[in-house]
Amino acid sequence: MKLRTVLLLLILGAIAAFAALNWHHFVAPTTLSLGVTEVTAPLGAIMLGVVALLTAFFLGFVVYVQASALFDSRRHAQELQLNRELADKAEASRFTELRSFLEAELQRLGSRSVPTPSPAESEITARLDRLEQAVLTAIEQSANSVAACVGELEDRLDKAANRLPPETARRG
Repeated sequence: MKLRTVLLLLILGAIAAFAALNWHHFVAPTTLSLGVTEVTAPLGAIMLGVVALLTAFFLGFVVYVQASALFDSRRHAQELQLNRELADKAEASRFTELRSFLEAELQRLGSRSVPTPSPAESEITARLDRLEQAVLTAIEQSANSVAACVGELEDRLDKAANRLPPETARRG
């Protein structure tokens, strides 16, 4: 358990022990002033009820905060998945476009009727090969960058999920 949870439980336990040890004083009737009138009631029991009410209120508040954090985490995970799919589709369309461009260029080069390539054609072919390698390298680097960003976001989500108490993590 976390230190603050243990501390809170110790304080509530001390209050309960104090109330149990002094119960006859807690329920002893006392004259209480409400401003306009006076009432005879057990002051200790009223104060104990106020403590119980505040404890219940703060417990409800903690549950609300943890539930909203869990819902936000799920929403971010869904957005991350949608963005990942969008990036995959964009990358696939770039590969398809590059493949069709290269095939068209190769067909155009293959349709020439010159049986032996001239030095200029050899130079152009070598340059095209270098450009193709550069484009493939750039695509690979882009894919690695996208994968690294997605991995970083997954790590952040995992860390955020690990910071939630175990009760909240089991519900999700």
